[in-house]
Amino acid sequence: MQIYATVRSGSLAIAASTLDSLLDLLAGGILWFTHLSMKNINIYKYPIGKLRVQPVGIIIFAAVMATLGFLVLIEAVEELIKNEPSEKMTAEKFVWLYAIMLTATVVKLALWFYCRSSGNKIVRAYAKDHYFDVITNIVGLVAAVLGDKFYWWIDPVGAIILAVYTISNWSRTVIDNAVSLVGQSASPEVLQKLTYLVIRHDPKIKRVDTVRAYTFGALHFVEVDIELPEDLPLKEAHAIGESLQIKIEELLEVERAFVHLDFECDHKPEHSVPSKIPNSPP
Repeated sequence: MQIYATVRSGSLAIAASTLDSLLDLLAGGILWFTHLSMKNINIYKYPIGKLRVQPVGIIIFAAVMATLGFLVLIEAVEELIKNEPSEKMTAEKFVWLYAIMLTATVVKLALWFYCRSSGNKIVRAYAKDHYFDVITNIVGLVAAVLGDKFYWWIDPVGAIILAVYTISNWSRTVIDNAVSLVGQSASPEVLQKLTYLVIRHDPKIKRVDTVRAYTFGALHFVEVDIELPEDLPLKEAHAIGESLQIKIEELLEVERAFVHLDFECDHKPEHSVPSKIPNSPP
């Protein structure tokens, strides 16, 4: 309906508002598709699963969407530079415009109330998108009407505002998901929780050498080094390490955990960051 309103009105502000709504729809489709893809696991081809499919898909999609927003921005700036008033809308076009944009706004408003009250975390996350869709629809409609009734430049200015919002919003999405794939350290709260869990796990643990957690997609990888008595039988040491790994992986924010057992903590860390940065091309 909004695409039809864009074509009928010729308004850039309506086009920018429609683009933002369309992006949310397509983003939901990508999340749904990647969710199905993650459930279909081939352990021989993807030994650790496919949880990183979703952030990769979001990065590609968000980059495309930010580019589309930039195109709308360029079009609006060009229209301002031309300084040529657009053709006035007829009464029939105004009826269609009001009917479609107000209907879309009411639907988005209803979805906002529904999503914010849902018990599902993912559904609640959509509430913010629906709320901003309500705002962009209203801004687009107001800019289109004022631009047609009073000053023509109000419409491209409204389009510029919405395009800048779209670009900044999706650029931020790209950065957030890219950082999660690079391997950013977990928050201090998560590290504190993990450290407390490790310390309290078993009285035979003499010392906690290292607790490291970092993002690898939506969840965290955890590395733990603990010191056990030197004379502790291998069977007991293995049981302590394995049960600790299972306990850590039961946390909702953890995807995988690696527990390293040692008899002293005076040596250098087992996992140092090597200098394996590829050489720059000539």
